[in-house]
Amino acid sequence: MNIQKMMKEAQKMQERLAQAQTDLASQELEVSSGGGKVTVTANGSGEITAVKISKDVVDPEDVEMLEDLVLSGVREALEAARKLQADTMGKVTGGLGGLPGLGL
Repeated sequence: MNIQKMMKEAQKMQERLAQAQTDLASQELEVSSGGGKVTVTANGSGEITAVKISKDVVDPEDVEMLEDLVLSGVREALEAARKLQADTMGKVTGGLGGLPGLGL
């Protein structure tokens, strides 16, 4: 394979990766914890975009439980975003396992 062809292929992959990252940012993932008492929304880029807390779980005498529910929801949302990123980028890179310098 000649160098010019390799460069063109690399450029095409870079364009596909950029498009995949844009697509990920526009996707939303919603995760609930505590039986739906806390809902965390994240985008496919792994940014938390919203946290909703049911009024009936807010107890000034048990703040620790609410903290645990929020933390659990955030962790689950971030894990779901990581899985979505891995699946999406894996399709684009053909399973190359990430590319250094691109944050993948």
